[in-house]
Amino acid sequence: MAKVAFLGLGVMGYPMAGHLRSKGGHEVTVYNRTAAKARQWVEEHGGASADTPAEAARDQDFVFACVGNDDDLRAVTLGPDGAFGAMKAGAVFIDNTTASAEMARELDAAAGERGFGFLDAPVSGGQAGAENGVLTVMCGGEQATFDRARPVIDAYARMVGLMGPAGAGQLTKMINQICIAGLLQGLAEGIHFGKRAGLDIEKVVDVIAKGAAGSWQMENRHKTMNAGSYDFGFAVDWMRKDLGICLAEADRNGARLPVTALVDQFYKEVQEIGGRRWDTSSLLARLER
Repeated sequence: MAKVAFLGLGVMGYPMAGHLRSKGGHEVTVYNRTAAKARQWVEEHGGASADTPAEAARDQDFVFACVGNDDDLRAVTLGPDGAFGAMKAGAVFIDNTTASAEMARELDAAAGERGFGFLDAPVSGGQAGAENGVLTVMCGGEQATFDRARPVIDAYARMVGLMGPAGAGQLTKMINQICIAGLLQGLAEGIHFGKRAGLDIEKVVDVIAKGAAGSWQMENRHKTMNAGSYDFGFAVDWMRKDLGICLAEADRNGARLPVTALVDQFYKEVQEIGGRRWDTSSLLARLER
């Protein structure tokens, strides 16, 4: 059992912190910008809540964060009441936020100056993966830090991998989102084409999902896409944030991402027709409007 803090109790962080408590058996203190959410978590899971990130992080062995973006992450780490000012030497900060690789490197350097470890550890698997404790976690950092943190991360993960030095976890998450964007656009166009051709989409997917076209997205999203149901899952707003990070990194490293840039604009159209909080599979909606 370890002493753990978790900063950020959104749709991902709330169940992830719960698994650290229930499956991992750790002593967990939570912080959330809306304090009522932290109190609700404590009522459900036990543990304790704190009024600031610094208070939550003080004297903890591991401090996790899962917040919105680079600015939110900088606030809970390096801000006036940030966790980095209170963490003890030898502790480890694990960032599950999907943020930029530059932010990861900045925090890694700041952690090193203060004598504790850092991992950028973005996750894949969505809300369902977080609730079921089966996320994929992509880490960047030092091997020794990863080895210490992995048994704790395992409480909410199905797969945990060290991808390289600080920033490598975020870069791997970018590849994940690039691949998902292209897959979903192809699936949306395939379903749209099949419906216009008068085919039974369920029968079509039952066959092609067993072949080279098969994917997690096809298996898990074709039914809701066929039904025009998108009020769940990983929001379009979040995906556009992630794709923006991918495209900015591509500008820096010279990668060419024509399909990603195009699908990002398709998601902009989905936002414009009221789908900001729709699942990312709602790319089909813009084809059928």
